[in-house]
This record gives sequence, C-alpha cells and structure tokens, in this order.
Amino acid sequence: MDDLFAPADVSWTPVSAKLATVRRLNAAITFGLLAIAGLLLFGLLMGWLYGGLFLVLAGLGFAWSWVLIGRNQQSWKYAEREDELLVSHGIMFRQLVVVPYGRMQFVDVAAGPLERSFGLATVELHTATPATDAKIPGLHPDEAARLRDRLSALGQAQAWGL
Repeated sequence: MDDLFAPADVSWTPVSAKLATVRRLNAAITFGLLAIAGLLLFGLLMGWLYGGLFLVLAGLGFAWSWVLIGRNQQSWKYAEREDELLVSHGIMFRQLVVVPYGRMQFVDVAAGPLERSFGLATVELHTATPATDAKIPGLHPDEAARLRDRLSALGQAQAWGL
C-alpha cells in the first residue's frame, strides 16, 4: 500500500522542518485569541468556572494541534521526474498528486508574513483542472525560486507538443 503513495523508484525531497514551527505559531495565535475571547465571554456571562473550563479546552485543542502539525509536516515531500512532478502528503488521509509538466498553466510562489520571517515560501502549481493543482509549502526561498523557474521552463517546453 505504501508504494501507492510513495513509489520506490523516486528520490523524494522533504520540506523544511521550519514549516512545523510556522504552523505551530499560527495555531498558538489562533488558540490564544480563542482562549482569551472564550474566557472573557463565558466568564462574564456564565461565571468564571465556565471561563476556566473553556480555557482548559482551548489548551487541550492546542496540544492536540501541536502533535498533528508535527506529523503533518513530516509527511510533505515532492519529487521531480522527467515528465512530471509528484507531491505527497498526509498521515491519516494520504494524497499523491502527479502533475505532468505539459499540463501546468502557471506556477505561483507565495509567502505570508510568518513564512517570510522564518525564511519559507510555498510553490503552487495550477493546471486546467483544479483537482490536479498541487502546492508545496515549507520551501527555502532559493529552492522555491529554482523550482518555479524549472517547472515553468519544463511546462513551457512540453506544452509546445500539445
């Protein structure tokens, strides 16, 4: 079953471990704001015991997301073949996206404020069918630029034959 999502004849490239840090920081901000809002809302309306209970639940949610984010980051990998790009990710719900270079319409590189502060970028490939779009988060900006240029050149070269 593992060969279905990670062919053995492929040399996989993992994404940066900093991706987990960025996502955990994002989760900390989200759960922190949720905890403060819930504490104040439930504390003022229903009593501080309920506000404290909400705070504990938010803390448990953050702890659970901490574990899931680490496992998810480790599952992201990509491979460049002669005619296609493979992107694999997921622990429970695994996914392998195979994008033929000739089917790519354009390649995006994006980086939000947290990604930029940690020196990361995301490469996103767009095809005519949204189901075959792929993204690779957690790349070093130099690798993202190299991948963007390489995929664009390969896509343009192989599209000429269509």
